[in-house]
This record gives sequence, C-alpha cells and structure tokens, in this order.
Amino acid sequence: MKSQSLLASLFLLLPTITACTPSIPTSPPTLPNPHSDDTIPLSTREYWIHQANTLALSHPCPFAAFGTVIVNHTSANPQGTLICTGSNGNSRIGNPTLHGEIAAINNCSSLFVSSAYNMTSAESLAAFKDLTLYTNAESCPMCAAALRWAGFREYVYGVPIKELIELGWGQLDIGSEEVIGSGVGMRDKDPEVVLGGVGREQSKVLFGWQFVRGECPRGCERGRVEDRCLPGE
Repeated sequence: MKSQSLLASLFLLLPTITACTPSIPTSPPTLPNPHSDDTIPLSTREYWIHQANTLALSHPCPFAAFGTVIVNHTSANPQGTLICTGSNGNSRIGNPTLHGEIAAINNCSSLFVSSAYNMTSAESLAAFKDLTLYTNAESCPMCAAALRWAGFREYVYGVPIKELIELGWGQLDIGSEEVIGSGVGMRDKDPEVVLGGVGREQSKVLFGWQFVRGECPRGCERGRVEDRCLPGE
C-alpha cells in the first residue's frame, strides 16, 4: 500500500459500480507469475480476468462479450479491491464508442465525483494512476488511447487482437501496446505493468461462436430460431 497516498487509503471505503451484482468468489491460491518481475501473482491476474468474463457481463453469452473490471491493487487487500466494471454497450445504448473499457472508465469517473464519494474533478483524474484495468480482450486503438490518457498504473488483457481477427471480429489491426507507447509529452507515465494473454483460453470461448460457429459458452445453447448462443433456461 502506498502509505503516502490519500487516494489509495480512501479506496478502502470506495463503493463499487458494477454491471451486475453477484458475489465475488473467494480468492484463488497464489502462484508464481512467469510473465515478468510483476509482484502480483498470475493467479490473481487470472482471477480478475475471470471477473471481466462474468461479473462485468449481463449473462454468459452476449454477442459483444467484451468485459472490463477496474481494480485497486494499492489497498491493504492482497487480492485487490474491485472499483467498477463495464461492458460493451454499443447495441444496448446506441453509442458506437461505448466499448467495455470506456464504459468502465465512465463508471469510475461517475463514482469518484458522486455525492457518496465527493472527489473533486482533479482528484478523480488523479485516482486512475493507482488503478489496474483488466479487460478480457486486447483494447482496440480507441480504448488503448483512452486508458493511456487515464494514466492507469497497470493494464492487463486476455485475447489478443490478432486472435480476434482470426475468429472473424472486425478490428483495427494496431496493437494496444503500440498505441500506449506512442505518447509524447503525456501528463502521466506509461503503465508500470502491461500483460497480454492472461486468462486467454477462458476468454476466447466468449468470442468463438459468433462468426466461426464455435461451441457456446457454458450456460448457453444455440437457439432453435435464432442461429446464435442464448442463455440456457
């Protein structure tokens, strides 16, 4: 915990904005992290990607199953503290820019300046530097730019853009790390940790049925009328 950070200590009391409200499973066992010298165990990273796949989504098989959770790893909780979630709302809201990452950032921003938390706009902007963004698929260039402008401390993603393209998803074929690293004269530094492919296999199931007719995610089945995966009864 950053003892000198007022924002880090205040996050201990921060309520959570989520897309839905099931309880979070108990913490998984910790394992060594082979990705880098990152001090957070890989099992913890995978746990939060799992939350992006489940807690952030309204049901197991939305068509655009892009989910994001934003977590505070500077609190006293070794597992990290969930701050807010977001999911792709393009078709639901009619906003073409409302990808999961954008929705989560918007939710956090609303929470920070709400009467319940009462941050100033300046404090809200500064708060992101202590937070980690987890998303179940690599951020598109728009979202990668947004998380870079937000100044997140860490960025962790699941399925790479290249694999989404192979599965038939339309994408701008520019890697998120290239976008994040292209900043010049930015107020905040680049994320301290960038990890890709975390929880990739469990996340990939969510994106494999829409265009290449892969198996439906667990809890879903193909509709008899609609040729798409639907939540089971």
